[in-house]
Amino acid sequence: MTSRNKKPFSVGSATFGDGRLAVIAGPCVIESEEHAMMMAGECAKRARDAGLDYVFKSSFDKANRSSIKSFRGIGMSAGLEILRTIKEEIGVPVLTDIHDVSQVERVAEVADILQIPAFLCRQTDLIIAAAKSGRAVNIKKGQFLAPEDARNIVEKAQSAGCDRVMLTERGVSFGYKNLVVDMRSFPIMSEFGVPIVFDVTHSLQLPGGLGHATGGLAQYIEPLARAGVASGVDAVFMEVHEAPEHAPSDGPNMLPLKRLAPLLETLRDIHELVGQRAQTAAN
Repeated sequence: MTSRNKKPFSVGSATFGDGRLAVIAGPCVIESEEHAMMMAGECAKRARDAGLDYVFKSSFDKANRSSIKSFRGIGMSAGLEILRTIKEEIGVPVLTDIHDVSQVERVAEVADILQIPAFLCRQTDLIIAAAKSGRAVNIKKGQFLAPEDARNIVEKAQSAGCDRVMLTERGVSFGYKNLVVDMRSFPIMSEFGVPIVFDVTHSLQLPGGLGHATGGLAQYIEPLARAGVASGVDAVFMEVHEAPEHAPSDGPNMLPLKRLAPLLETLRDIHELVGQRAQTAAN
C-alpha cells in the first residue's frame, strides 16, 4: 500500500516504493568480518525465502552512545572493507550510518544507502552532502519530531538533487527513557512522496534505560512490526543478532536471528493482504 505520488527506485537488487515490502536487517554494529558475513548471509537467505528484497545493515561506528565506555565499533576503514566484501561475496546492497560531512565521500564509495541517524536529521550540511553523493539516502526521523515536520527533511535532500530518499520512523520520545510509535505517522509521511521505512527494533529502545547503556523491549518486536506493516510501510528495518545477550551494542532491543524467518513470512502475508484490500477499495 503506497501513496500514488511515490516514484519507485532501485538500490542494487532491492526496490523501494513499488508496492512490495522490502527488509533492511543486520547487527547493530560490525563486530568482525566473520560475524558480519555470517549475519548477512543468514538474513539474506531468510529474506529470499520469504520473497522479500533485502539490504544488509550494520554500522562501522555508533557515535551516539549512552556512555564513554560503550562499544562504538571497529572504525570506518575496517568497516568499509567488510561492507565491500559483503557486497561482492553475498551479493546484497549495504546500508551504513554517516555522522559527519567528512565521512560522506569515503562511505559513498562502498555503501549503497547512506543513513542519517535520527539525532542528526536536522543537520542540513550532512543531509545535503549525502544527497549529492549519488547514493540513496535513508533519513531517520528524530525522536523529537512530529511526522508532519519530516517533510522539511525530505525537501532538503531533494533540493540537492537526490531522487532516492527514504524516510524512517523510529519512535517518538514519550516521557523519560521511553519511546512510542504513532501509527498515524506512516500515512502522514507517505504523502511526502518517498518510501517509508519502519525501524521496529529502535522503536523498542529504552534510551539510557540501563543507566550506562540503552535498554530495550525486544519481546514486542513481532506485534509492533505487524502493526507497522498493516499501516502500509514500504520497508521494515530491524537489527538482528544470533545472540543479542552477547551483542556489544543494542542487544536488549535486537531481534534474535531464530525469530527472523517466521516474522518475515508473517509480514509478507500482512503486506499482501493490505495491498489486496487497498486495490479492491480503489476499484
